[in-house]
Amino acid sequence: MAGPLEGRVVLDMSRVLAGPWAGQLLADLGARVIKIEHPGRGDDTRAWGPPWLEDAAGDPVAAAYYLCANRGKQSLAVDIAQPEGQALIRALANRADILIENFKVGGLKRYGLDHESLKAENPGLIGCSITGFGQDGPYAGRPGYDFMIQAMGGLMSLTGDPDGMPMKTGVAITDVMTGLYAAVGILAALDERSRTGLGRYIDVALLDVQVATLANQALNTLVSGRAPERHGNAHPNIVPYQAFACADGYLVLTVGNDAQFARLAKLLECPEWAQDPAYATNAARVANRGALVEKITLCLASRTRDEWLAAFEAHGVPAGPIHSVAEALEDVQVRHRGLVRRLERDGTDVPQVGNPLRFDGVSCTSESAPPTLGADSDAVLTEMGLLAEDIARLRDLGVVR
Repeated sequence: MAGPLEGRVVLDMSRVLAGPWAGQLLADLGARVIKIEHPGRGDDTRAWGPPWLEDAAGDPVAAAYYLCANRGKQSLAVDIAQPEGQALIRALANRADILIENFKVGGLKRYGLDHESLKAENPGLIGCSITGFGQDGPYAGRPGYDFMIQAMGGLMSLTGDPDGMPMKTGVAITDVMTGLYAAVGILAALDERSRTGLGRYIDVALLDVQVATLANQALNTLVSGRAPERHGNAHPNIVPYQAFACADGYLVLTVGNDAQFARLAKLLECPEWAQDPAYATNAARVANRGALVEKITLCLASRTRDEWLAAFEAHGVPAGPIHSVAEALEDVQVRHRGLVRRLERDGTDVPQVGNPLRFDGVSCTSESAPPTLGADSDAVLTEMGLLAEDIARLRDLGVVR
């Protein structure tokens, strides 16, 4: 089944996670994505192991980190520091629809590969630059990494126990969200180009994305004039909406409205809570959080996690188990939706987590496994019109791999 972006060509000159995540999403949607990598080292994440995917002989093939963000792409290994490499990229950009890069501000200009230079020859080219702090401002020249941005952008101040150290999230969520925002911007620019014929230059910054995705916590601050406190696994605006201990483990309760709370109160054999002015509304429950949470904690300690979860489901009270990553990947709903997938490359079974988008009931996950470094160099260069002897000469010069 052809994807919605069938026929679009993307040059992915990005590394690590945010840019490659955007490129992988476009590949899943059907675009041809050519990953441009340095011939010697490739994407940084190729070396970010263990764990490593191993072949049948037990030899390492690729770092798991690299495999999470490069499905569906071709790998062209080119040294853009050499004039011949720059000429190859310019020729590819003339044929491309989109170029994604995460070089430092001004980093591509010295090679003549910045958006202004490339669009002079291809006015329809859509450029997307992903940096830590954006193309302007006092921090523009700084490098930016997810962990640093979570700290600077306020997310860590919201995460962790109230009396503990501020914590980052267990996933590089700012990078992932930046990749998603980049893809949204690219798709909007493609839609506009269908009307104007002209491309756009998209400037996406990790810090901008982090601040924008503070969502309700940002507005809590702007409305109240006070910085939010950390609540651990509890919600700042909804009660009860947190983790609780049962007789043999933990679960989360996510009671989002007063009707759900009334059902919870009845199930816990305390129906009077739903009429008590201290607990009858969410605003009252937030104001009296401590007392109510203590009462619920005592109730839940009397039965096992699975007993409570079955009772909650039967009575329409939203709740769920706290799974490990391994348990989440084995969950029957996750398996039913086909999120755990296997792709094959060069005789090696490559595990993947599928794209969550479905079109007409069909997953748009690419069936092409993440490429080895330079795996598609010959094919791409041949398609560009280079002869075998030309490619061999460039390989001898170290321009391509």
